[in-house]
Amino acid sequence: MLDDTSLTMMRLAGQGYCCSQILILLALEGMGRRNPDLVRAAAGLCHGGSDCDGPCGVLTGGNCLLALYTAKGHDNDTADEILPLLLEEYGEWFGQAVAQYGGIQCSQITGGQCRTPDMSRCGTLVAAAYGRLLEILDAHALDSATGKDEEPA
Repeated sequence: MLDDTSLTMMRLAGQGYCCSQILILLALEGMGRRNPDLVRAAAGLCHGGSDCDGPCGVLTGGNCLLALYTAKGHDNDTADEILPLLLEEYGEWFGQAVAQYGGIQCSQITGGQCRTPDMSRCGTLVAAAYGRLLEILDAHALDSATGKDEEPA
């Protein structure tokens, strides 16, 4: 049985969003926000970035998601010092999650099919990653539903 998040992920993939964009869209949706510029920028992380041998967009997109909740975003904002710890926790989990594929590169995970990834493999990884990202935020008392304050008007 598919849950709401899985259905949303399937819908977003069907609309042409890639793995890193889906992670960002799920986070933004959870906060009740829209940010098309950020979603477009996240596309630069898809398919291993500039080439198939770059790191998986689920890893780099997840890192961006964690930074969305903790990094400095405007002049009057401050970065949360916990970000490096969050990135380390996620990176360790991700490395274990993809160990069966031989590494964190998009080409390793997709079997060299970066431009046409196996949606069962990649979709499962995106879903597991999003769940783990929410667990990490929760474990460090970061509310995934509120995020950081937006820039004052």
